[in-house]
Amino acid sequence: MGVALTRSAQWTAASYGAGTLAVTPLNEAIVKEIIMFVESFIYKHPQEAKYVFLEPLEWKTNLDPSAFKSGYVVSATTVKSEEVDKNGQPLLFLSVPQIKIRSFGQLSHLLYIARDTKLKEAQACIEANRNPIAKILGSDYNVMKEDSSILEILDKIAKDDDPESEIKMKIAILLKQLDLHLLNYSLKHISLEICLNPVTIKNDIELLKRFSGKGEQTVLESIEYTSDYEFSNGCRAPPWRQIHGEICYVLVKPHDVETLCITCSTEGVFLNGGKTHDEEEINYERKGAIYKDLFTFLKEKSAKFSENMSKQQTRVNEEQQKEKDQPHEAPKKEEADALRRATTGSGKNLLKNQINLGKNQMTKRLEPSLNWKTTVDSKDRKTLQRDTQEEKHGGKLEKSAPSVSPGRAHKSAEKIEEIVSESSSESEEDEEPPDHRQEANADLPSEYWQIQKLVKYLKGGNQTATVIALCSMKDFNLAQETCQLAIRDVGGLEVLINLLDTDEVKCKIGSLKILKEISHNPQIRRNIVDLGGLPIMVNILDSPHKSLKCLAAETIANVAKFKRARRAVRHHGGITKLVALLDCAQNATEPVQSSLYDERDVEVARCGAQALWSCSKSYANKEAIRKAGGIPLLARLLKTSHENMLIPVVGTLQECASEENYRAAIKAERIIENLVKNLNSENEQLQEHCAMAIYQCAEDEETRDLVRLHGGLKPLASLLNNTDNKKRLAAVTGAIWKCSISKENVTKFREYKAIETLVGLLTDQPEEVLVNVVGALGECCQEYENRVLVRKCGGIQPLVNLLVGINQALLVNVTKAVGACAVESESMMIIDRLDGVRLLWSLLKNPHPDVKASAAWALCPCIQNAKDAGEMVRSFVGGLELVVNLLKSDNKEVLASVCAAITNIAKDQENLAVITDHGVVPLLSKLANTNNDKLRRHLAEAISRCCMWGRNRVAFGEHKAVAPLVRYLKSNDTNVHRATAQALYQLSEDADNCITMHENSAVKVQLVDFVVSYKLGKCGLERNRNIKVLLKRIFEHKKLPHCWVTAAAEPCVIKDYAAEEPCGDRIFLNQRIENVLSKISHYII
Repeated sequence: MGVALTRSAQWTAASYGAGTLAVTPLNEAIVKEIIMFVESFIYKHPQEAKYVFLEPLEWKTNLDPSAFKSGYVVSATTVKSEEVDKNGQPLLFLSVPQIKIRSFGQLSHLLYIARDTKLKEAQACIEANRNPIAKILGSDYNVMKEDSSILEILDKIAKDDDPESEIKMKIAILLKQLDLHLLNYSLKHISLEICLNPVTIKNDIELLKRFSGKGEQTVLESIEYTSDYEFSNGCRAPPWRQIHGEICYVLVKPHDVETLCITCSTEGVFLNGGKTHDEEEINYERKGAIYKDLFTFLKEKSAKFSENMSKQQTRVNEEQQKEKDQPHEAPKKEEADALRRATTGSGKNLLKNQINLGKNQMTKRLEPSLNWKTTVDSKDRKTLQRDTQEEKHGGKLEKSAPSVSPGRAHKSAEKIEEIVSESSSESEEDEEPPDHRQEANADLPSEYWQIQKLVKYLKGGNQTATVIALCSMKDFNLAQETCQLAIRDVGGLEVLINLLDTDEVKCKIGSLKILKEISHNPQIRRNIVDLGGLPIMVNILDSPHKSLKCLAAETIANVAKFKRARRAVRHHGGITKLVALLDCAQNATEPVQSSLYDERDVEVARCGAQALWSCSKSYANKEAIRKAGGIPLLARLLKTSHENMLIPVVGTLQECASEENYRAAIKAERIIENLVKNLNSENEQLQEHCAMAIYQCAEDEETRDLVRLHGGLKPLASLLNNTDNKKRLAAVTGAIWKCSISKENVTKFREYKAIETLVGLLTDQPEEVLVNVVGALGECCQEYENRVLVRKCGGIQPLVNLLVGINQALLVNVTKAVGACAVESESMMIIDRLDGVRLLWSLLKNPHPDVKASAAWALCPCIQNAKDAGEMVRSFVGGLELVVNLLKSDNKEVLASVCAAITNIAKDQENLAVITDHGVVPLLSKLANTNNDKLRRHLAEAISRCCMWGRNRVAFGEHKAVAPLVRYLKSNDTNVHRATAQALYQLSEDADNCITMHENSAVKVQLVDFVVSYKLGKCGLERNRNIKVLLKRIFEHKKLPHCWVTAAAEPCVIKDYAAEEPCGDRIFLNQRIENVLSKISHYII
């Protein structure tokens, strides 16, 4: 960390005292990386987080003592942590404004407490502790430079007699890794930054001069340099400013603002202090943000400039359209293209062209004279390096986002759908890499030139010479990139692909063997597709020669690693032909198992499966495989004992199982049994793919039962003990997670001691494993026995620790697991003590709706089972307002979960009063018009609870919430009926709400069918308390709506019930309203 802060971080000049971190994007990125490291330290390395620093990290903080809650002793001006060292000294001590911290655990807690200001706190800590390693581990570690290796760290620890030497070693290694990460991150960040050069600036200024002048249509009134003298390197800045990367200074007069004095530098363009009063010198100090180029700067500063540039762009587009029929007007087109690139902000392309055209001049740029030469040469090399990186990056962007010309706009919808249907599960290899060639002056090995000579023999030799050249080329190490690019650079790929079109089998075999080896290179893969190699290889799949089939299929498997290649295979009929290769017993009369002993047939089928595996990463290809009959053939091949065959077969099934159609077919072909069988294989890769296939298929309940019935749960549980292979572990834990959705499977996992093993995997594992482990525990903890087991195994603390992560899938699963554990009172006490409820509440601010919803669901059992739930909820500053504001979400799951949380929050009268003040009633009322039954249920429950405060019942009626609630009784979900009846029962205490209910046909539509079959003798309604309360409430209203009198057409069911309270009018009305009461009572009960 010390090296990164010294070399990568950008510090201001220290006029008085120590310098501070400059306000730059790079510094902000570095600080954020350090924050992520410290925040995750407490749960990734819990033992090391307790280590006490030799000297405290001390700085001035802006935090108020009131921000510290549980775990701290707080007074008006001081804060002490309850956690102390062996001498009884607190690990965190705050005496406003100075703070001292002596462990990573307390640092992590502080960042959580700081919340929105944690960036400022981290920056203040770094500025005040320029050498943190010496304070953390001791002064001996201060001598470690960036070239110190892990062995040197170990040697230093070995000589140390400190009993904590092992923990020190781990922390030293972790800090060393962080240091390297920050350096690499900084390099990557710098490589992506815009780096300007004199040629680019000069071209931009000349272009703007052409479109400047008097008149409303010009982009600027004027633009001119402050100096007419140009140095040999193209700069106009004085030499003592060139060493700071400054190129020139420009005076710009827009139409709508005052004259701007601008500095153009390698880092970008910014506003300087302008000329002094005598107009002889420039105030070089930066007065604002840095912009990537001159056009971006002027668009930001001048609205008129931006407007006129847009008009110029429109004019240029019109001119280009006309020039399509006038190709001879090249100069005009060139000028238009230049302006278009400038106005759309694509100065990168211009810079890229300038780099390609003028590499020789680049070595001279920013080259002042005499004493400044050495300093600037170093900076020049870095700048050139960044330009090259930018060129590569730009190429990648250009490939990954191709433009669509207007002429193609009326392509058929099928073509568009095919392109869009490429599966989202495709790997990073789908990104086509940027092309690059070997530099002419690079030091190339002798093999490069020897291979180029062989390619010449391939081009001009006869058949014998061609075969000999192919054999000689095969003897080279074709896995080496230099050899691969040597073939490509001299035109060897075209020759090799042309050889595939000949009738000579030996030439085809030799060519395919070479193409198979070199097609592992991403650039070569793209070149093969560009040269039309895939259609030829697809045709070779029909060859009677099995060796040719195998080589062609293997080469297709290597090439089809990106979307365009997979699409080409499908369009040329390759999927059907590859599926045909799987039928290795089509001419045999014996069963498949016997025919597989023919090694050549096995190899053909294996190569076909390998190619299908690569092609199956897109939805369209998966459908093509299914329609070609691939599933039954894959199922047959799955019964073989050849492991090299099984891996691509299971890999293909694993990819395809993400689609529902495939999962149904996999069940029909009884493939699950063989997947379970191969879990017992010794081959780790096969185990991984079988577990991943089960993970994909176990979304279906029947499949989960099949895994259990075929004995698949025990091998999955046993594979949890092998944690070295992280990919296999991720697949196994994923399969266990999905299988745990079924309760019967959870019982089996408990028998196999899998739950204890899963708890042990909650620390020191990659995120892809943690997501699955926590997901499995979340399903298992739905049962009481497992919740107790997780608590006894110490699983609550690591689960709560994971709540501070940033991985969306992990947060969704961990909140579900914590919520499941909170159902048990003892677990809830641990969660509360670990500040777990506060962490869950903070996740309601997460930008991802799934995380918000899952956190809200988890809060429900926490509030239900907390010892003093009302006080706990009120202790979260701004927490209730946050919950109420979430009712404005557009996500139905978020709304349902928040309504459920409000139902529990509103059980406390003080909290109900607070959320009422925050406007919960109008927000709940606004949601009433929904068709989602899950939301309906929890919304009705929330309304029922909120009616119990003040005049909320009346407010719900005023906000039109009653009428939509009546329609909920049409739902087929009994839970919705129950919740709605509760809400209507509460709302009916207001007379206007009762009238509204029945004006909306609550009696006629929802209740009339029930009246006919409802009998007094079966239900004993005269003794039902709810009916008595309702009847009394109805009679208390002097004026009853007319619909109450006329709605019930059936005979009276409750005879003279109202006679218990003698009143003639009421007895008269009794016969008209009894049917209404009986139906309402049905829903209330």
